[in-house]
Amino acid sequence: MSDKPITKADLRYQKRKDAIDAVSRGESVSSVARILGIPLRTLFLWLALYRHGGYHALREGKRSGRPRKVTGEVMQWLYQAITLGDPQQHQFPFCLWTLAIIRTMLKREKGIELSKSAVSRLLGHLGLSPQRPIYRSYKQDPNELDKYLNRTFPELRELAKRSGAVIYFVDEAAVRSDAHRGTTWGKIGETPVVADSGGRFGLRLISAVSPRGDMRFATFQGRMNGARFVQFLKNLRADTGKPIIVIADNASYHRGKTLQRFVEESDGDVVVEHLPRYAPEFNPDEQVWNHAKARLAKLFIATKDDLLREMRKIMQSIQKSPALIRSFFQLESTRYAAPPCKSFDECLCVNLCNDLIARLGLRFLGASLEPS
Repeated sequence: MSDKPITKADLRYQKRKDAIDAVSRGESVSSVARILGIPLRTLFLWLALYRHGGYHALREGKRSGRPRKVTGEVMQWLYQAITLGDPQQHQFPFCLWTLAIIRTMLKREKGIELSKSAVSRLLGHLGLSPQRPIYRSYKQDPNELDKYLNRTFPELRELAKRSGAVIYFVDEAAVRSDAHRGTTWGKIGETPVVADSGGRFGLRLISAVSPRGDMRFATFQGRMNGARFVQFLKNLRADTGKPIIVIADNASYHRGKTLQRFVEESDGDVVVEHLPRYAPEFNPDEQVWNHAKARLAKLFIATKDDLLREMRKIMQSIQKSPALIRSFFQLESTRYAAPPCKSFDECLCVNLCNDLIARLGLRFLGASLEPS
């Protein structure tokens, strides 16, 4: 161990290094600046120094070498442009940030010309990474969303508690034999060719999931209508053995006279409520289809019978995984419907898991999060 005393300059250097390491791990620059008690502009200056000369550039004293192309001020401007807006606000006809767009914007607005690889490294130094966005309709009504989250659903939960009913979220989907969503490995520069039947056929399904991890599903031919939806609810009520509260989207057959007549005749055994308009992300049952279609995309489907058989296997596999189904209620937009914690330890565990999911950028899509 060195006997050299630690100076104030050493401590300041370590603070800068810790800040850079935190951003590199994925912490947001605003969080790092707040925790270390430094202005944002100071953190962006350190990031600019590190990008130009590594950790050595963070030390105090005279620094040699070429002047920096990207200053702390430019890095702060770029970070805010990407995280607080989209390319359309900078006169680009697109809504997604790409390396080409960012490179063009830097040259046009700041006179800085960088290669795509340099732009990629720059974004990494800012703690940014390419991610699949969540699309939300601009037609959503904030007041309708607020009413559903703070009045409608809490009232339904209380009704379920009083009547012993089970809450189900319901959704329909169609799968096709020619929908390919998976990826495969191959030689660089050569797109792999995967043989398939060339046939085009589809399958329609309906499913229902509950916060406690139950799932029911059915397949059908043709279009969904009021009569088919009512039959599914009859079967769901019979299988559950308790009153049911069904939450679905605003499709016409979820509101039609056939359904209304059935609900009235059920004498309170079946209650149907609707999600806010243009807000499918609030339906946990959407994740069933994301998960199932991702698994189906990896299979060879030759005939319509193959499609039906494999899709049933996938749905039955999900049905037998209550933990997976409950995970569909842990997304940011579906957590409102998750069952309340029974104890402090359970709440702590859920919160820690949610925090880990957010930090790692995981989403409950595809087969990767299914319990083995």
